Amino acid sequence: MKKAIVISASSDIGVALVRHWASLGWEICGTYRTDSPAVKEMRSHSNIHLFPCDLLNPESIKQATQQIIASLCSWDIVVFAAGTLSPIGSFHSVNFQEWEDGIRANFLGSLSFLHALLPFRNNFSQTDPVVLFFAGGGTNHSVKNYSCYTISKIALIKMVELLDAEIPDTRFVIVGPGWVKTKIHEQTLQAKEKAGDSLEKTKQRLNENQFIPMESVVECCHWLATTSSKGVGGRNISVTFDQWGTLELEKELEADADMYKLRRYKNSWRK
Repeated sequence: MKKAIVISASSDIGVALVRHWASLGWEICGTYRTDSPAVKEMRSHSNIHLFPCDLLNPESIKQATQQIIASLCSWDIVVFAAGTLSPIGSFHSVNFQEWEDGIRANFLGSLSFLHALLPFRNNFSQTDPVVLFFAGGGTNHSVKNYSCYTISKIALIKMVELLDAEIPDTRFVIVGPGWVKTKIHEQTLQAKEKAGDSLEKTKQRLNENQFIPMESVVECCHWLATTSSKGVGGRNISVTFDQWGTLELEKELEADADMYKLRRYKNSWRK
């Protein structure tokens, strides 16, 4: 039986992963910041254990870590599903403390949690322990007015590569879920003109229901969490564009150390 930890289990993606893995009989621990009907529903399952946690509060992270380890003793999979778009607006116009808090929520808080959890990973299983993060928009082009979110997600992409290189007995992967219908888009709608072009794009997707199915995100994460391929480690895997779940992709990743990573390699010009 697998043991999984989902940080921000109350997020839409977090809820979907917890429900899927709990249905397979896995033992799950998760965190939530605010109570909700989804949290109450998950608490009714005997193999789901949820604890409050604020990623902006080091003491809260410490307490949640202690509660999780007391419940699980060790873990096979950790997923960091936390994320905020705020503050939205041009860098020079946003409150810098809010910008710094956003970096902490999206990046530093998760890494602080991971640092505390790493000593308790299960190294006695047939497959390596797995840590999953989530990437966001802005990796391939400049998304104006979302600098906090974009920078923190790009930092995670590189951190995943570094962690995978430094800790070879554990697999680190970051997943690009694409446009999934989650609560996070409400922040864009509430920001209004501060969101710039993203406001109308978000409204259009919501009106036309142009989203990646949550089932695809769950299936991709499950594959990454259970595959024995070491080639997926350190990569930024796209739910939308990559042929995940195939032996062909696993072979390509094992043969090419630079695929799906941040690189200037082969991106140069010389007269």
